[in-house]
Amino acid sequence: MDGKLFYLMGPSGSGKDSLIEAAREPLRELNCEVMRRVITRSAESVGEDAIGVTPEEFERRQHAGAFSLAWQANGLSYGIPAEMDEWLQAGRHVLVNGSRANLRQAMEKYPTLVPVLLTVNDEVLRKRLLKRGRETPEQIEARLARNALFKDRRSSDSPVHQIDNSVDLAEAVSALLELIRLNAEPDRT
Repeated sequence: MDGKLFYLMGPSGSGKDSLIEAAREPLRELNCEVMRRVITRSAESVGEDAIGVTPEEFERRQHAGAFSLAWQANGLSYGIPAEMDEWLQAGRHVLVNGSRANLRQAMEKYPTLVPVLLTVNDEVLRKRLLKRGRETPEQIEARLARNALFKDRRSSDSPVHQIDNSVDLAEAVSALLELIRLNAEPDRT
């Protein structure tokens, strides 16, 4: 039986990287691996545990079929290594740090994926983004506006599980682990 793909999304600053890191060991106990993304951002950049490559290297890998999923966002290229498909076929569950803009493409390729949206209230998100210092206040406000548009656009035909990460990371980790437990169990029908 194939494993289940858990597709984590959320605005920049919502705490996806913190959530993934805090849940990494308990996820393994649930037969769920975290797939590292390949990004055209320096590996030394503060943030997620990703593989940093040049745009030229990313393009070479993409043309060679090295990615199960790939997309562009915020001036960067993102790829999920093709190894993910091997893990899923071997019955392992996989958690990926996905993109809201790429959700439709991901669902077309993996119709049984479980979409998970990490949310955070706007004031907390604004403070986190300002503290991170990667963007101007205008860029942050633009991100907040895009985030509001995404919340309004979600359709009822593709349910997205939401986890609030506004306050306590431990609560968000517990919610993620419970969601994986519930959705990773084999269908008994």
